[in-house]
Amino acid sequence: MNFDPLNLLLLAVALVVFWRLRSVLGTRTGNERPPLEPFGTKPADAKKPGDAPGTVIRFPQNEDAEPRRGLEPEPAEPVWKGYAEQGSELAATIARMAESDSSFTPRSFIDGAKMAYEMVIESFAQGDKKTLKNLLSRDVFDGFAAAIDAREAAGQRVEQRFVGIDKATIKAASLIGSKASITMQFVSELISATFAKSGEVVDGDPKEIREVTDVWTFERDVTSRDPNWKLVATQAPA
Repeated sequence: MNFDPLNLLLLAVALVVFWRLRSVLGTRTGNERPPLEPFGTKPADAKKPGDAPGTVIRFPQNEDAEPRRGLEPEPAEPVWKGYAEQGSELAATIARMAESDSSFTPRSFIDGAKMAYEMVIESFAQGDKKTLKNLLSRDVFDGFAAAIDAREAAGQRVEQRFVGIDKATIKAASLIGSKASITMQFVSELISATFAKSGEVVDGDPKEIREVTDVWTFERDVTSRDPNWKLVATQAPA
């Protein structure tokens, strides 16, 4: 085959041009930087969240879970709500008690009064003067102690089982100086019977559940470090 010298010369020139272009531009390897985006909002090579190992993607929080700026917190309910009528003397007194003693709430008082009521009833039936002395004022203790002594002198004994308290309600309250006074009405169920020395039942019924209503008044000095209230009066329900 005959070769045209001109064709050989053109081929040689083309090879030289290709080699020069390759040395200047290089070849694509897949690691080239992407072209710059002059109108983009971020550099073209910025990584997306999650590209790097260990990256945490934070989701938007619930708007309601964050405190709303500029809004006043909802006012707390009055301490007497649920225990006294609005505008009543009882409501005003309960509010003043809470102001005088930051630890006082009607709920906590009622819970404590119910415990004291049950302890007094059971201690009296058992003739436990030591426990009664810590729960009663001196005058009330003297009356309970005298009844226990008379019962023991007659050879009587009491069998009693406390069933439970059906209702405990604040009926009245007063705050004179630092002396707070609260009158409670208890409606309870118990089984109680008093036996003579001979074994005969002289009061109550050892098998019957009776409903008993008591009205008791407790007092405490709200400035005292002693948090305990004492029973200062008992009376029959009106």
